[in-house]
Amino acid sequence: MAVGTATSEAPLRGLGLPSRSWQHELAAIRIVWQRDLIRFWQDRTRMVASLVQPALFLFVLGTGLSQLTSGSFGGISLKTFMFPGIVAMSTLFTALFSAGSIVWDREFGFMREMLVAPVSRSAIVLGKCFGGATVATIQGLVILALAGAVGVPYSPALMIELIGTMLLLSFTLTALGVAAAARMRNIQSFFGLMQVVVMPMFFLSGALYPLGNLPGWLRALTRIDPITYAVDPMRRLVFNHLDVTSMIRARLAPGLTWNGWPIPIPLELALVILIGVIMLGLGIWEFRLSD
Repeated sequence: MAVGTATSEAPLRGLGLPSRSWQHELAAIRIVWQRDLIRFWQDRTRMVASLVQPALFLFVLGTGLSQLTSGSFGGISLKTFMFPGIVAMSTLFTALFSAGSIVWDREFGFMREMLVAPVSRSAIVLGKCFGGATVATIQGLVILALAGAVGVPYSPALMIELIGTMLLLSFTLTALGVAAAARMRNIQSFFGLMQVVVMPMFFLSGALYPLGNLPGWLRALTRIDPITYAVDPMRRLVFNHLDVTSMIRARLAPGLTWNGWPIPIPLELALVILIGVIMLGLGIWEFRLSD
């Protein structure tokens, strides 16, 4: 009997999880990334709904407020001024709510299956961040295609610069959403938290108003908002391709300063990347603590 038992258990001893390798990690990142793209492409209602709010802000709010500001923008349409902020807005909502699918996956049990897979949790988080960033950038491209309708030129150099900035912002915002969703158990709590976070971040970014000559308390709040460091470069890039006077550019796109020191665009983008890396690290740490 003992021999028979040993014989029957012998094949089981050879069984085991495959060893981890960088190829497995890359495959896991790609699968999670592809899953987000497939879910996005199949949810046409979500695609349309996520474009409605930016379009309303740009064309309805922009047109309405233009009646009040027609003489204060030096001949520049308010919609032209708002365009970079609305592009950032489209990526903001899409990226953060893409991260919310983590909570759905946890509620329906799919997240547990991913967590017990023979891959590191870092790969899952990276795949999620890349997937959300890609989806948000695609949404931003739709708004970007409307540039000509609001007086922004279709310059190839400008489009490439804006797309690159959108991609960085989308990754950072998705990483922020992943870090927030990593330990949450129900989708209502996540969306409640996002509503508290999203709108203040959007309004403090300077998406709808110039950042020059602000009160001190408001200036301080705009400087701690990560979206500010993406909206400002996009607006400055747009105004660099507009035929406006230096006085108008200094008034509407003055650039950010720290105690009077003008922040160069590369440093602003570097700050966006740094915040994204920090949020990514926090998300990975949270995932390692989750069950």
